[in-house]
Amino acid sequence: MARKQHKPEEIVAKLRQVEVLAAQGETVAERARAFGVTEAAHYCWRSEYGGLKLDQVKRLKLLEQENGRLRKAVADLTLEKLVLKEAASGNVWSAPPEQGPSW
Repeated sequence: MARKQHKPEEIVAKLRQVEVLAAQGETVAERARAFGVTEAAHYCWRSEYGGLKLDQVKRLKLLEQENGRLRKAVADLTLEKLVLKEAASGNVWSAPPEQGPSW
């Protein structure tokens, strides 16, 4: 069975609904089953998104995207730096000389 990827906004809404069910006295297993997720997923969601509001979740998503872009930029710059360092040390021309045809 394919797993559904829940959006952070959906997770926050479901966690709020779970709080209502908890006030009615349902167990964690019953609450998780009501939303079609495992207890482990419920606890992971609660640890990551518990207490967040919808605007905070949107901001978190934007910051994660920006963080990914910055990590990629740092990786690219690090690679360029290593290439330039290698070129400056003179190892670029260390390939064996070409030999002519052996007649």
